[in-house]
Amino acid sequence: MTISTASAAAINEGKKEHILIFPFMAHGHTIPLLYLAAELSTRNLQVTVITTPGNATSLRHQLPSSVHLYLFPFPQSPLLPTGVESTDLLPTFDLHSALHSAFIAATALLRPNFHHLLLDLHSRNSLPLCVISDFFLPWTLDVCRLFSVPRIVFHGMSAFSLYLTKAICLHQPQKLAGIVSDEEPFIVPGAPLDFRITLSDVPKDLHDLSDSPDPEMQFLIEAGYSDVNSWGVIVNSFAALDGGWHKPLESMYVAGARSWLVGPLSLHSEASLPCINGGDECLRWLNGKPKGSVVYVSFGTQAHVEREQLEELAHGLEMAGWDYLWVVRDESFRPPEAAGKKGKIVAWASQSAVLQHEAVGGFVSHCGWNSALESIAAGKPLLAWPLFADQTLNAKLLVEELGVGMRIGKAGENGVVGREVVEKGTLTELIEELRGVQARKDIGAGDGRGEMKEEKVLVQMGWQDGVKIA
Repeated sequence: MTISTASAAAINEGKKEHILIFPFMAHGHTIPLLYLAAELSTRNLQVTVITTPGNATSLRHQLPSSVHLYLFPFPQSPLLPTGVESTDLLPTFDLHSALHSAFIAATALLRPNFHHLLLDLHSRNSLPLCVISDFFLPWTLDVCRLFSVPRIVFHGMSAFSLYLTKAICLHQPQKLAGIVSDEEPFIVPGAPLDFRITLSDVPKDLHDLSDSPDPEMQFLIEAGYSDVNSWGVIVNSFAALDGGWHKPLESMYVAGARSWLVGPLSLHSEASLPCINGGDECLRWLNGKPKGSVVYVSFGTQAHVEREQLEELAHGLEMAGWDYLWVVRDESFRPPEAAGKKGKIVAWASQSAVLQHEAVGGFVSHCGWNSALESIAAGKPLLAWPLFADQTLNAKLLVEELGVGMRIGKAGENGVVGREVVEKGTLTELIEELRGVQARKDIGAGDGRGEMKEEKVLVQMGWQDGVKIA
């Protein structure tokens, strides 16, 4: 297949004002920016997305022809398997793994290519209005400054999680409060006066920053510096959900920087992403199920779930008695003979389309932010099962602040959530108590945190508000 790409000369041949978008090469980071690119291209702007050859075919499928692709060759690294140009192709998304560090280092080698592109555009008197680049590409700020081009940073996180992450890094409030227990609540500076958090809600990497950071944490610290010194920040969220954290987040950036809530970006289009690699098969299977009868299970594209946990979950799903559609990243996994009778296990599903399907009554989720937004947009309650990074903070927001889900029960001493916990502790209770109309009614009514009536209407309103980014 021939991929249509742009040369530097062709990027702005129509003489429209134009924007460059540079996603980090990871599925969860890229998809929201593709939605943003498509939306901006409808507003009399020329939009170009920068990527690498190994990602080009997938991105071209997911973008309208009005959005250009510009390709940088992915740098070779002896530490990375041949052909890996996305973190999705790494065995696991572990920030502290040698492979992840090697991937980050490889993407930093794209800096000369990016500099050359802006230099070429400068020579043609055709610099972009701005560059929107991912947090994990911090070096784009320095290059943009050389050409006086505003850099807007994109985060794949909520304003809630972003602010709390930054405030905890900056103030270490758990230490000031002398917190010793994971379940002891403490105050975060700048948060609402009635807000409390515990260490169990906080990503483990943030629990103690007093020791010399490892290389991965050092990278995040440096990326954080580029982040807060950028011209602005785009957040994939909306005011009815995240508005109370918008201004506190903005206060973390340099004077004059702006933040914009432009989500949910997945709602920019009537259609979801193309149903490939089994998407149609999943929807056909759902078509044969009664309304609200299926539990959808997915832990995202990055998480590695141990085989023992997969087997316990398989038994728990079967014991709960619900039909289920389960996305398992490990294609070699086969459920035990006693399990797998009520459900369908696939390697990939068009998640937005699945969640919108009326047969789906609930979502067992890792609480990645893209998944959380898609679930809220579809009006489906979540069983929160956070695994790493910002997911514990997202779970707190979804369960305790918004009331759109419940938490999975605690794991045993071996770190595995048992089948009985899946069956009895939460899954059936979640579906019975939160599915259907109740999940679409007032969320947070009477607790001082505002109302959300009919989430889908609100998220669409949030998008209409959010795109006013001037």
